[in-house]
Amino acid sequence: MTAVAAAADRPAEIYRVTRSRRNVAWTGAGALAVVVVLALFPYIVYAGTTTIMVQGFIILTLASMWNLLAGYAGLVSVGQQAFVGLGAYFVLILNIHRISMFAALPVAAVGCGVAAVPLWWLVSRLRSGYFAIATWVLATTVALIIEKFPSIGGGTGMSLPHTPALSSAVLEADTYWIGLAVTVLALLTVYLLLRSRLGLVLTAIRDDETAARSSGARVGLARMTVFVVAGIGCGAAGALLAVSQLIVQPSAVFSVQWTAEMAFAVIIGGLGTIEGPILGTIVYMVLQQTLASYNAWYLIILGLVAMAIAIFARRGLWGLVDEHLGIRLFPVGYWLWDPARPGRGWAGRRGFTRRRGDRESQGAAPGKGA
Repeated sequence: MTAVAAAADRPAEIYRVTRSRRNVAWTGAGALAVVVVLALFPYIVYAGTTTIMVQGFIILTLASMWNLLAGYAGLVSVGQQAFVGLGAYFVLILNIHRISMFAALPVAAVGCGVAAVPLWWLVSRLRSGYFAIATWVLATTVALIIEKFPSIGGGTGMSLPHTPALSSAVLEADTYWIGLAVTVLALLTVYLLLRSRLGLVLTAIRDDETAARSSGARVGLARMTVFVVAGIGCGAAGALLAVSQLIVQPSAVFSVQWTAEMAFAVIIGGLGTIEGPILGTIVYMVLQQTLASYNAWYLIILGLVAMAIAIFARRGLWGLVDEHLGIRLFPVGYWLWDPARPGRGWAGRRGFTRRRGDRESQGAAPGKGA
């Protein structure tokens, strides 16, 4: 008798459904401790280290947003640099009008969210490769339009005209703390979004869009919401980039390299998990700092690493950790517990992923686990 048939013979009320296999309070406490330690870095490390950390915060924020798009909504974008550039230019424009660059950052993020709505309207009917190319074209178009305005530097860009009258050490520390806040808010937003009802819809869309539509899921609205949220997150990262560099150049902020870096971090870390972009960003930053002096070999090694992960670890590095240790730091799915098997979860249909004898449900529609 199969597990499904066995379940059908039992009363449904004897089963218990929980959000996580383990108590997430310990995970929350651990995450809080990590944030507190990171917040102390400006007091215990050199300024050069905090500058590198700010770069890592930017990549992690971008990777989390790209993972939300591609890993959950099924929207593979290669044009997220449009929002990176818009976020940086919003900061520049507001700073020209004597608004503090720190105060301009949240305004820039919201502005990118507003700009994402009409951009979504242009690409909403496209899928797969067509969607990817369209987003790239949109990003290039936005960059070309920005370069037509000499008042904000034209094609060469310009420095922020009104920077705070602070020492370099204080300014770098403030930038670091702002970057840490942006990253924490981005990760928290993704986590809460995926634990909400919308998260279930996104998982169902990722697993089987046709089944999600047939079950009444509002696929279009869910994808638009994710696109706007990703625009806000990437805009915040772009604003942080402008604040950290104190200069905005269109060739730098609208570079497709940003999308390549965020995709690289997600692929090697693990697509469709919150932990994947974190691990992927750490690996990427270590490789960057270690191999940057090797010029062309740096890019070659990055490519080889990405190819090796894609071939031998399809779920990324975090997928390997999860498969062998059964660890999920940010649980966003459901566990179905069978009283007949103490200490073990149970599932008898697709949509549950095996975790060393346990299974975790991630969505309402059949498909892959998250």
